[in-house]
Amino acid sequence: MPSEHTEVQVRPGVEADLDALTSLYNHYVRETAITFDTVAFTPEERRPWLLSHPEDGPYRLLVATETDSQDIPRTSQPAPGTSPNILGYATSSPYRPKAAYSTSVEVTVYVAPHAGRRGIGTLLYRALFDALAGEDLHRAYAGIAQPNEASARLHERFGFRPVGTYREVGRKFGRYWDVAWYEKEL
Repeated sequence: MPSEHTEVQVRPGVEADLDALTSLYNHYVRETAITFDTVAFTPEERRPWLLSHPEDGPYRLLVATETDSQDIPRTSQPAPGTSPNILGYATSSPYRPKAAYSTSVEVTVYVAPHAGRRGIGTLLYRALFDALAGEDLHRAYAGIAQPNEASARLHERFGFRPVGTYREVGRKFGRYWDVAWYEKEL
């Protein structure tokens, strides 16, 4: 009988995660306007992104995984090409490349389609912000393609406040999308 309690581990992302992380992200590239990338990546194309997030410092990549995927009740199956073991990931990345922005980060969280509504985004953000607590950072920013109520609620739970909306800033799937920007003091 499947267990109703799933053991979830949050840890730094490593090279061995590259294929699964690329597949997870590519789902959002192909199926949603959550990201404005329009062409799927190969793992090799995604490698510089992974390597730009070391285990320490202000630019992190944290991954949520299942410790025993066989005992997990699911309401849906993983997206084709994704690993059922990767539940999601969160990152902090440079906000802008200029030196004066060095104490600001842009954060994001992606949850595997089969792992939604399980608190994975909350778990990832809690671990990310705990990891960033000792860093020389002043603000975190998040851009949320609209509409996306679930993401807005998640960010607001972590103390983010809306600061503005870029109207029709991106075009994907033959239409224009707004991006709401959120800010959090660190």
